Amino acid sequence: MEKPVEWPNGARMAFMLSFDVDGESLWLALDPENARRPKVLSLGTYGPLRGMPRILDLLEEFSIKATFFYPGYTAEKYPEGVREASKRGHEIAFHGYLHENFGNLDEKKQREIFNKTTKILEDITGLKVKGFRTPAGDLTKDTLKLMEEFGFTYSSSMRGDDRPYQIQIDGRKTNLVELPAHWELDDFPYFGFNFTPPVPHGQCRISPTDVPFKIFTEEFKGYYKYGLMYVIMFHPQVIGKPGRMLFLRNFLEFVKTYPDVWFARGEDIAGHYAQRYF
Repeated sequence: MEKPVEWPNGARMAFMLSFDVDGESLWLALDPENARRPKVLSLGTYGPLRGMPRILDLLEEFSIKATFFYPGYTAEKYPEGVREASKRGHEIAFHGYLHENFGNLDEKKQREIFNKTTKILEDITGLKVKGFRTPAGDLTKDTLKLMEEFGFTYSSSMRGDDRPYQIQIDGRKTNLVELPAHWELDDFPYFGFNFTPPVPHGQCRISPTDVPFKIFTEEFKGYYKYGLMYVIMFHPQVIGKPGRMLFLRNFLEFVKTYPDVWFARGEDIAGHYAQRYF
């Protein structure tokens, strides 16, 4: 049997609560013509303006620190949300500039985005950006090399494990930690919806909250049993709706009933893993 990861202070598992604050960038990246569609853009606007305040207050109530992945575009447009999240002790991490698919970009374009967004986030918070999550699709070896060059400590983009692991580039070990996440622990596949452009493409119906609640909690039980790292991904424009905030509250209440869960930001988990295992 594989040796379990040793978490701080004898914790049984790690729990990383993360939010992708895409705002309008998601919809502009899907189709630039959405710039002419205010109704579509308003789906994104809801996240920073309505979802974020509710989320920050709920996290404060539960005394949980989270990681917020911000596209540079969203941070520029809604800097007050970035400042408030950082002020409350949450981590602000990198999520591209306009929710780009890094797997389709050459090194030059990726470098431009790294330069632009890291400066935006660091100017707002006064803190070094340490975390990366690919905004859409995939990433490339150039992306990993740029993470190294810009002094990032971790990515939360891959799907290859349910524990942290050390990232390698062409067989060379790096100082980067991967904190893998999985689609079944993402709110968007259950709740994200729009007609034009169609999201999802098959136009399936929006899920009631009881289905993802069962999936999230059953997965949590498995992660807890095996002492793993549970990375859950939410989007303020999706989870920030009134009924879904009740869903999130109920989910956090469920998790809090389990002892010895280490609630940690991405930078904390990556730092612990690198110090302990590199």
